Amino acid sequence: MEDLIIEGSHKNYFIPSVNFNSKTGICELSGESFLEDTVEFYKPLISWLEQYIDGVKNPIAFIIKLTYFNTSTSRCILDLLNILKDYEDENGEVVVNWHYDENDSDMEEDIEDYIIDTGLDINLIPF
Repeated sequence: MEDLIIEGSHKNYFIPSVNFNSKTGICELSGESFLEDTVEFYKPLISWLEQYIDGVKNPIAFIIKLTYFNTSTSRCILDLLNILKDYEDENGEVVVNWHYDENDSDMEEDIEDYIIDTGLDINLIPF
């Protein structure tokens, strides 16, 4: 299985950086996510995660370091987190660490909503 690496960009839209490592199971999403076609961007991330879970079946450390994301990204993040929760429910080992600006109360509330919506334990890590 190949790694999934996407270099982030801040041109017309904000594209997050993606580094999903198939050997270590460390999956990092960072930067800002404000895209024209969010669903199309996140499809390969969802597909990669599903393939990793089905084929590799090793522990996953999902690390989120987004400083901003729009509403359409929020739905895609929820999809990713639900996949992780399903894997965890099937005895897969999952750790989710979400790094956020401790002065950003909106982001903290969003993360807490994800915890409620998915049932995942998400470690909130202020920076």
